[in-house]
Amino acid sequence: MRAVLAEDQALLRAGLTRILEAGGVEVVEAVDNAPGLARALGRDDIDVAVVDVRLPPTFTTEGLEAAVAARADRPGLPVLVLSQFVEALYARDLLASGEGAVGYLLKDRVADVDAFLEAVARVAGGGTVLDPEVVAALVSGAARPRPLARLTGREQEVLALMAEGRSNAAIAARLFITEKAVGKHTNSIFTKLDLPVAPDDNRRVLAVLAWLDGS
Repeated sequence: MRAVLAEDQALLRAGLTRILEAGGVEVVEAVDNAPGLARALGRDDIDVAVVDVRLPPTFTTEGLEAAVAARADRPGLPVLVLSQFVEALYARDLLASGEGAVGYLLKDRVADVDAFLEAVARVAGGGTVLDPEVVAALVSGAARPRPLARLTGREQEVLALMAEGRSNAAIAARLFITEKAVGKHTNSIFTKLDLPVAPDDNRRVLAVLAWLDGS
């Protein structure tokens, strides 16, 4: 697997590079600014990009904007965004295409090396990963309008774990139910959110997007 890395802090950039390469991910470019990231994302030999939201020159959302622009030019480009803070808007912007292959993690998660590398692999494979704290912030927010209000409590639990990028098997283990039960809840979620028939991976992304939109 080949990756582009964007992180402005030299020590963290070096640390992320070593973690990725120790996990079998070749870092073909490690950049520290938005223009460098935009150029690197234009390469046709990368499998995933690991991107800090805030990059020079303004340290606002340059990394995110470069990633969104790159995915517009190359639909489905796998991007894992790292952020210091919980910002659901960032996750929603990345998920807006409904194509998957995106992730949003807090930088603190890098301390769990195995989980971080698993998230990189999941995103590179077309999956979706959202930080549990992002999901928790959404779950604890204001009451959901319809159609999310149609979901039962158990279905909301399944959707929250789905938003974290967990498989049906992992959801079943967390909730102490069978995979068959998870499948039934998942199909019910798709139906209640009025999601059209499509490959399940796409519908999972759309369901998470509906969760983020609160609609």
